[in-house]
Amino acid sequence: MDNPYVLTHQTPTHKDYIDTTDFDQSEILDIIKVSTAVRSFLKSGGTLETLYHQNLAMIFEQKSTRTRVSFEVAMEQLGGHALNLAPGAIQLGAHETIGDTAKVLARMCNLIMARVDRHASVVELAEKSTVPVINGMSDYNHPTQEMGDIITILDHLPADKAWNDVKVVFVGDCTQVCASLMMITTKLGMNFVHYGPQDKWLSDDILNIGRANVQQYGGSVQVSDDPAILKGADFLYTDVWYGLYDNETPKEVYMRDFYPKYQVNDEMLAATENPNVKFMHCLPANRGEEVTDSVLDGPHSVAWDEAENRLTAQRGLCLYFGGVAQDALNEIKRQKEE
Repeated sequence: MDNPYVLTHQTPTHKDYIDTTDFDQSEILDIIKVSTAVRSFLKSGGTLETLYHQNLAMIFEQKSTRTRVSFEVAMEQLGGHALNLAPGAIQLGAHETIGDTAKVLARMCNLIMARVDRHASVVELAEKSTVPVINGMSDYNHPTQEMGDIITILDHLPADKAWNDVKVVFVGDCTQVCASLMMITTKLGMNFVHYGPQDKWLSDDILNIGRANVQQYGGSVQVSDDPAILKGADFLYTDVWYGLYDNETPKEVYMRDFYPKYQVNDEMLAATENPNVKFMHCLPANRGEEVTDSVLDGPHSVAWDEAENRLTAQRGLCLYFGGVAQDALNEIKRQKEE
């Protein structure tokens, strides 16, 4: 039987958390284990100081709500400190190279998190930094969102299904959130569908990551513009149709491409023929566009649990890549046995 206080990997197999593709299923499950164990412990009134005197540098090239708040609160709850390096507040990419910034921050901080415009920037930060770098989002992927999402899915698994029987349907554009959801669900052997216009499907390069996961872990990966694909979905997930990396595309173009067919509304929920289907959204949402109020605020929505699980995930990631996840589990076990 799996020991809830023992990780399969005592230390990460990679220094940095840039892409979940770098990790096998067992390590993803380790991160989930420590994340959910800490969540339960703190909610029961426990306290942890595992990251005492540890500092996280948070680089933001964009505005942020969930990413900033979740990392800052996570560090404080675990005894550490987070520095908000907001857009324009440091020399990154201006008078100082990305590599030089990484070297300096690594001399002063224990961890670096970066939410960047271009994926190459977080890759270079990781290459030049001597301390772990966490990808807080890029134009390619959103691995911290991935971890919160998979925790949410596992929290709300149908009572009669194992996780490798679950069907997750992403509705809409091939955003980096869509790509990341495909990567993490197929890593756990789930059945993933991207439902959207054919010219907005995930690229073959991205889909091949999911196909490789399916070969190793089971499950399936599909793309479709046929509404019949919605039948049997356990989770419907959507994201905005135009956003951070699509500022050059007029809103009316996206509305023409996606509305009304790909709006998640009560009719789409009914089309799943699953009375217990759950709705997910990474947020922020454009209400009345990709999702209706009745769905986002309705009984099928787990979007608010999903938002809270960004904090759940960030605690686990900071502990894991800080090299003290097993220490945290040991301390939880010790306090529970007292």
